[in-house]
Amino acid sequence: MNFFKKLKEKITQQADSVTEKFKQGLAKTRSSFAERVNDLIARYRKVDEEFFEELEEILIAADVGVTTVMELIDELKMEVKRRNIQDTKEMQEVISEKLVEIYRGDDNEPTVLNMQENGLTVILFVGVNGVGKTTTIGKLAHKLKSEGKSVLLAAGDTFRAGAIEQLEVWGERVGVEVIKQSAGSDPAAVMYDAIQAAKARNVDVLLCDTAGRLQNKVNLMKELEKVKRVIEREIPGAPHEVLLVLDATTGQNAMSQAKTFKEATNVTGIVLTKLDGTAKGGIVLAIRNELNIPVKFVGLGEKVDDLQEFDPEQYVYGLFADLLEIEKEKTEE
Repeated sequence: MNFFKKLKEKITQQADSVTEKFKQGLAKTRSSFAERVNDLIARYRKVDEEFFEELEEILIAADVGVTTVMELIDELKMEVKRRNIQDTKEMQEVISEKLVEIYRGDDNEPTVLNMQENGLTVILFVGVNGVGKTTTIGKLAHKLKSEGKSVLLAAGDTFRAGAIEQLEVWGERVGVEVIKQSAGSDPAAVMYDAIQAAKARNVDVLLCDTAGRLQNKVNLMKELEKVKRVIEREIPGAPHEVLLVLDATTGQNAMSQAKTFKEATNVTGIVLTKLDGTAKGGIVLAIRNELNIPVKFVGLGEKVDDLQEFDPEQYVYGLFADLLEIEKEKTEE
C-alpha cells in the first residue's frame, strides 16, 4: 500500500502528540465516515457504478459538499480506469490519496501563518458569535507564547455582552495583556490603541477580536472595513492574516458564513473549531475546495493546547487511523 506507507512515514516524522490529537479529535467522523467506507468495501467485490453511488452518499453525509463530492467521484473513476482497479480493497488507498490531493490543490506548501520576521504581525479574527472566536484567540495566544513570542490581545468585540470580559479571562489564563475600552466603544479606536501599545512594547504578535453580528451584512462590512483601514494606516501591509473562525458542528451553515465573510473581507485562512464534536469532518474539504481558502487551524478538543495547525496528512490519518493500525500490525506479524 504505497500511499498509506508514505502517509505513515510522514506521520512518524511528526510529534506523536499531534498524531494522537488528530486521531482523538476525528474519532466521531472516523466512526461514521471511515466505518461506512470500510463496510462499503467489504460488501462490494468489484468497483462498479453502484459502489460509486453509495460512496457518493457516504461523502455527502460527512459534509464533504456536493460540488466537491462530484469532483472527487469523477477523479476516483478516472483513477480506477487508469490503474485498472478491479478489487474494492484497493479503493481505500485511492480515496485517501484523493482526499489529500483535493485539500492540497495546486499548493504543496503547508498552510502556516504569515508571520513577520522583523516587526509586528497583526492577525484579525472574524466570525459570528458563538463559534469559539474568543477561545481560539486565547488558545493561539498560548501557542505563540509557548513558541517564545510576545503577544498582545485587542478586545475589538465591543458590542456583545461579556465579550471583553471573556477575552480578559483568557488573557489572564495564558498570561497575555488585553487592550480594551468600555463596552459599546468604537472597535476601530480599540485597534488604534492596541497597535500603539504593541509598537511601544515591541510586541511580536497582536491578535484582534472583532464583533460577529451577521444580522446586517452591510453594517458588518463597514465595521470590518473601518477596522482594517485603521490597522493598515498604522502598519502598512497589515493585517497580515484575516482568520475566519467557523464552528465545524454547524456543517453547511459554516459554508454560507464563509461565503458571507469572504465577500465582506479578504479572508486569508479558516480556523475550524469543535471538529472533535462533529461526525461531519468532511466540511474541511468542502471549505478548501469550494471556497479556495486554506484551513490553517482546527480545534480538536477543550484543552488550551488542542488548537492544532491543520495538516492534510494528519487529517486523513485521523480519518483512517483504525485501518492504518490494522495494516501496521499485519506488516509487523
